[in-house]
Amino acid sequence: MQAYLIRRAITFAVTVWLAASLAFVTLLIIPGNPAQIILGIDASPSAIAAVERALGLDLPPAVRYARWLSDLLRFDLGTSLVYGVPVWSLIAERLRVTLPLTAMALALAIAVGVPLGLFAARRRGSAADLLATAFAQIGIATPSFWLGIFLILVFAVNLRWLPAGGFTPWSQSPGRAFMSLILPAVALGLARAASLTRIVRSAALEVLSADYIRTARAKGVPEGLLIRRHVLRNALISVATVVSMEVAQLLAGAIIVETVFTLPGLGTLVLNAVSNRDFPLVQGIVVCMACVILSLSLITDILYAYLDPRIRYS
Repeated sequence: MQAYLIRRAITFAVTVWLAASLAFVTLLIIPGNPAQIILGIDASPSAIAAVERALGLDLPPAVRYARWLSDLLRFDLGTSLVYGVPVWSLIAERLRVTLPLTAMALALAIAVGVPLGLFAARRRGSAADLLATAFAQIGIATPSFWLGIFLILVFAVNLRWLPAGGFTPWSQSPGRAFMSLILPAVALGLARAASLTRIVRSAALEVLSADYIRTARAKGVPEGLLIRRHVLRNALISVATVVSMEVAQLLAGAIIVETVFTLPGLGTLVLNAVSNRDFPLVQGIVVCMACVILSLSLITDILYAYLDPRIRYS
């Protein structure tokens, strides 16, 4: 296990470096000048040149990359070119919205997808199975922005049960903050619930057709005990293997959902950073997202070995 963790740590560092380096190169290629964006279209060339010197944008790309890499090794993500504050503080502030939103969406996906997948597998070929399969297909095919608009029209505009958008800080009112995230979490988590339904159903069908399940049934083992002890455990293994990918897709989907619901989260921060060519902020967000996804992948592998005793890392 120790050798495995060392290999994963090396892979972790290399992957984060490659992701951030790719973001650095991409920002150099795409058109746009941060100094021009900061000063506006009416700024004089001399003023733009002065801002470029102040921000270090006049330096050769190789020098800027070396400085950025040196700062990254000291866990310093730099200062935002547009906001003028440390990148760490900006990301930490926006994560107060994005992390709860992602957690709520993931909880919804697991709470709906796992039971529904098991239910469909136990009733294979029935009307309930067809309905569950139809839900999975429709949920995967439905765009999150369309679902978000639909939820706003139904539950915010017509029924007035939940806010249509915006966010109340947790420090002011935790209850209102939670209410502000319900509709976005549903819009974000429904597609992932549909995906988990398909995965759990396939895994459960494979287990239910195994010889030892037929033997247990022949011996009179109650169906409920059979599902809990064997089928559910194997279904959770399938969920554990894809949870890191699900979180990655949730973080990507949060960009769209936060825009629809005007939430001040990491998704809207990414859009603003890219549109303003805020190099340090974009690179900092890429580094943080890569760290989160890779950490979850490592936790998933360890959990996978716990759920399936046949798996051993060496």
